[in-house]
Amino acid sequence: MLALRRSANKLFLGEPGPDPAELDELLSIAARVPDHRKLGPWRFIVFEGEARAAFGDGLADILSKRNKPASEVEEARKAFLRAPVVVAVVSSPVDDGRTPLWEQELSAGAVCYNLLLAANASGWAGVWLTEWAAFDGDAGVLLGLKDKERVAGFAYLGTSKMPSPERARADVSERTSRWKA
Repeated sequence: MLALRRSANKLFLGEPGPDPAELDELLSIAARVPDHRKLGPWRFIVFEGEARAAFGDGLADILSKRNKPASEVEEARKAFLRAPVVVAVVSSPVDDGRTPLWEQELSAGAVCYNLLLAANASGWAGVWLTEWAAFDGDAGVLLGLKDKERVAGFAYLGTSKMPSPERARADVSERTSRWKA
């Protein structure tokens, strides 16, 4: 039920995670989003197994070359080991001269959320994060981002090792108005 959806705590995700076939199904479901002109203005980069550690080593190398503190370097090295599967959702806009960039970016955000919904409905825990690597040019090069692409989010997927507590939610009535002529 959507009213019970919660993000897992990134520190309490663990094995098992979706296997490749299950993940492919989740990604197919995630892609069922509003998409003006059917452009598919997003793509996925999947990190499983040793690829998670290798990408973390790349992130650590980026920070090490910037002389960041050892604690930050090690945190970056371990970031993608938080969950058995990490999916980067990349906003990949298509310049067709007609479809606004904003609509395409919203479609990529909807993919992120749909991925969490699909994971939760399938019994997996997940959390959508960005963090520094989503906005860093060198991390983008490491990811293989193309011109005008950027990370919409990283979805960490696995099994929650503790229940996700409810958090305070926005009071919708304070954020709702009804337009009158």
